Amino acid sequence: MDIKLRKATDHDYPEIIAMIKELALFEKAPERMTNTVEQMKEEEDLFHCIIAEDESGEILGMALYFFAYFTWVGKSLYLDDLYVKEQYRGNGIGKILLRKLMQVADDENCKRVRWQVLDWNTNAIELYKKSGATIDDEWLNCDFEHDQIKKFCLD
Repeated sequence: MDIKLRKATDHDYPEIIAMIKELALFEKAPERMTNTVEQMKEEEDLFHCIIAEDESGEILGMALYFFAYFTWVGKSLYLDDLYVKEQYRGNGIGKILLRKLMQVADDENCKRVRWQVLDWNTNAIELYKKSGATIDDEWLNCDFEHDQIKKFCLD
């Protein structure tokens, strides 16, 4: 399979949203996915996305990321979603996307690339370990969802 990588455009947003919904379903939290194509258009200066497609232009997967600043190390790349459609998994597409992200991070002089993986997603964990990633089992995620932010601000 010939895989081509390219930067996503706003024409890809419907397909990106569909993949994010698939990912949310896979991660057993579809009700938590609230993003929309319209919201992506409004916020497109806040993220970047690399699309993997085949020779016919069929989208196979994506890597959605943004740049962040971590106080201990400085400029970093945060990979929010690395997703390959189920029917295309096992073809090395995830590794190709991950390699491209590392190239972007290197080109941008990032000091760290960070992302999360669910502790039960053994296929992803195996890919990340084989790629040389350090997987931390000490730090816990802390989130405030939109309604929690509003409530906290009112207290």
